[in-house]
Amino acid sequence: MSQKQQTEAVQTAIIYSTVNQFTNKHPAFTKGGIRALIFNENNNGLAKAGAVVRIGRKVLIDESKFFAWVESQNQGGAK
Repeated sequence: MSQKQQTEAVQTAIIYSTVNQFTNKHPAFTKGGIRALIFNENNNGLAKAGAVVRIGRKVLIDESKFFAWVESQNQGGAK
């Protein structure tokens, strides 16, 4: 595999985390806060962003899509 292919593979890697894993990795977000965002995902645009994945009862967060959604929420912030 060439260096370019390895770089592309790393860039396209999808990282899924449970709520607990996500909040441990990113302490700026609380478990309750993330659960509230997931509960209201159809109203806040999180579902449309595709950041929440469900497999049976398991709820996973696609980290790259979640942070893209967070960035989209920054209205009028410093650019």
